[in-house]
Amino acid sequence: MPLTDRVVVITGASSGLGVQMAGAAARAGARVVLAARRRDRLEEAAGAIDGADFVTADVAVAEDRRRLIDTVVERHGRLDALVNSAGVSHTGPALRQTGSEFARVLDVNLVAPFELSCLAVAAMRANGDGGGAIVNVASVMAMRSVDPFPDAAYVASKAGLVGLTRELASQWGRHGVRVNALAPGFFASEMTDNYAEGYLESQMPRVLAGRKGEPEELAAALIFLVSDAGGYVTGTTLPVEGGMLTS
Repeated sequence: MPLTDRVVVITGASSGLGVQMAGAAARAGARVVLAARRRDRLEEAAGAIDGADFVTADVAVAEDRRRLIDTVVERHGRLDALVNSAGVSHTGPALRQTGSEFARVLDVNLVAPFELSCLAVAAMRANGDGGGAIVNVASVMAMRSVDPFPDAAYVASKAGLVGLTRELASQWGRHGVRVNALAPGFFASEMTDNYAEGYLESQMPRVLAGRKGEPEELAAALIFLVSDAGGYVTGTTLPVEGGMLTS
């Protein structure tokens, strides 16, 4: 159990990939804290994971971000890993997207991970034993356009998250904190459930594996990056996309 007794916070963990990754971290021995806006769904998700804790928080709100990290440290005495999984999209042509809609996506997908990471690294340094891991959930769309799926704000935010990952790893390596990102391809999630019918199937010829990803495949990559198995990996973005980037 590579994460035994490590305190791992996962945002966006009331549904979809976030809750699936939380379950995997708990099975790997972590003391998992789930964070999301929807208390009813969050409570239900935490109840299905052995030993899980939860904190209701909207990562787009600065006060909630600080309260989340403070609450975790108060309850568990330390923080070992942060997984920035919360995310939103705003699908549609760029010419029909307003500046405020664009900014809202960046607030959740890029600004929130930055500020949460800063709060988290301060808590990790206070552990007194060095170390810590941050994993940002980016997207394959940070690395290539996925026509016909227009979402300029989402693409910009995830591409920014890849760059932010590299920069924070550079700044915080001397503190023993590793910062990496995951770039998932097509996985079944609440977000992909909103895609137009038949869209995912139309994309399969681009995926060398010929199928959507299974949740445990993304979870395994997360455990690698958070645990000592990935102890010599930092500043990188790990694509988990079935070969989509090579097509």
